[in-house]
Amino acid sequence: MTTLRSFTCDDLFKFNNINLDPLTETYGIPFYLQYLAHWPEYFIVAEAPGGELMGYIMGKAEGSVAREEWHGHVTALSVAPDFRRLGLAAKLMEMLEEISERKGGFFVDLFVRVSNQVAVNMYKRLGYSVYRTVIEYYSASNGEPDEDAYDMRKALSRDTEKKSIIPLPHPVRPEDIE
Repeated sequence: MTTLRSFTCDDLFKFNNINLDPLTETYGIPFYLQYLAHWPEYFIVAEAPGGELMGYIMGKAEGSVAREEWHGHVTALSVAPDFRRLGLAAKLMEMLEEISERKGGFFVDLFVRVSNQVAVNMYKRLGYSVYRTVIEYYSASNGEPDEDAYDMRKALSRDTEKKSIIPLPHPVRPEDIE
């Protein structure tokens, strides 16, 4: 039976099987610790019965309540290759959305590589839509060009008029994101 639980510092030594995927954004240890310290409720791991980590989601709450931009943000969602197509990503997203609802968020957002059509399609199945394209959001390596991202959003119950998901008519640059 899969266990969904809060991420702990010890998990940083056990999640390489997840992070070694080329489409998973990886960060330095201080970045993970910052999220663990500031938004522990948004950092959830799926663990197999034998203790192997299957996947995780890392996010935060951010934005302005006054401008109706208070929201949950998915910083990273990844499932190890051996555990894909079991519904774990959907379950982890559902948990983050529930936390964002309880915190009074208007929407949940995330960034995904335009080329990652498997992920884009999964998010669409989960009710997300493309809000805007962010030009050259992802830095490339090996002389490749930088890659665009979709900023995808899903309105929560507080956004009764669904204003947060009305698509922007033009792309933006990373420096234009608030």
